[in-house]
Amino acid sequence: MRLSAIGDVTHVVPVIHAIRSHRPEAKITWIIGKLEARLLAGLPGVEFIVFDKKGGFAAIRQLRKTLKGRQFDVLLHMQVAARANLLSTLVKSPVRIGWDRPRWRDRHQWFINRSVESLPLQHQVDAFLEFAKALDIPMEPPRWNLPVSEENIRWAEQILGDGPPILMISPCSSHRLRNWQASRYAEVADHAISKLGMRVVLTGGPSELEVTTGQEIEHAMQYEPQNLIGKDTICQSVALLKQATLVLSPDSGPAHLASAVGTPVIGLYAATPSARSGPFNSLDLCVDKYTEAAHKFRHKEPQELRWGQRIEFPGVMDLIETPEVIEILDDFMLSQP
Repeated sequence: MRLSAIGDVTHVVPVIHAIRSHRPEAKITWIIGKLEARLLAGLPGVEFIVFDKKGGFAAIRQLRKTLKGRQFDVLLHMQVAARANLLSTLVKSPVRIGWDRPRWRDRHQWFINRSVESLPLQHQVDAFLEFAKALDIPMEPPRWNLPVSEENIRWAEQILGDGPPILMISPCSSHRLRNWQASRYAEVADHAISKLGMRVVLTGGPSELEVTTGQEIEHAMQYEPQNLIGKDTICQSVALLKQATLVLSPDSGPAHLASAVGTPVIGLYAATPSARSGPFNSLDLCVDKYTEAAHKFRHKEPQELRWGQRIEFPGVMDLIETPEVIEILDDFMLSQP
C-alpha cells in the first residue's frame, strides 16, 4: 500500500522489480492513488487496485468491496498518513510490515506488526528498498524501467522536434514553499539559450499554480521558451522528460520521474535535504542549501533536526542563488561529448 505521491510511488518501483527478480512466483497487488495508477499502468507483474483519494466514503466502500474475501501473505504498508493507516485495516494479512519507529506518524505502529530496519540518513529510495530487505531479498542497486509507451514517445518526439540540446524546466512542487522564483528560472533559461545554445522547454501540470508560474517565467525571459505546461498527460510528461538533455526542478515528482528515466536533473533544495529526497541518480548536480536553511529558520544544525525535516518557510528557496545554478549548468554542458 502506497497511495501517493508521484515522487514516492516512483521510489516504490525498485521494490517491485526487486521482488519480481528474487521472488518470481510472488503475486503483487498494489493499492495506489488514481493519478499514480495512470502513471504506472503497464508496469509488468502488478495488479493495481485504484483508490480515488477524492472519492470520499464511496471510494472507501469500493475498496472494501474489492478486498472482501481476499487474503494476502504480507502487507507492505508504505505510508504513514492517517488515511492510509485506516485503509490498511481493510487488507487481511498476518504479516504487516511498516516503517521503523523514527518514521511513525498518525499511530502507524497500531496498524503493523513488523518494522523495516531503522537506518539513519537514508535516501528515500534506499529507505523503500528496506521493505524488500524485510522479505529477505538482497539489497541491489535500484532499477526503475518505468513503462513509457511507444505512442507517448512518438508524441514527445513530434512535440519537441529536432534541434539543440534541451533544458527542460519543471518549476513547481506541490508544496509552494519549495518553489524557486520565476525570475530566477528566467535568468537561467536566458543563459541556457544565449550562452549555451540550448532550447528551453517549460513543463508541468494544469494547476493554476503551474500555469501561472510558467507565464511568469515566459514574461521575465528575454528569449522565447516552448511552454508545454498543462498541455500533456502524466504519461506524456514522462516521455517529455525522457527526451530532455537536462531537467531543472525543485523537490518534486517530475524531478524523480526524470531521474528514473535516466535524464540528469539539477535539483533545487533548501526546504528539504537533497541527501534524503534529491533525484537519486543526480545528487551530484543538486544545489543544496538545507544547512543554511536550518541555521536561518530553525537556528539549529541540520543534525539536530529529525532526518528530512522540512524547513518550509517563506523565502527559504531564495537561499539558492542564480549564479550557483548557472555554474552547475555550464559545467554539465561542458562535460557533454
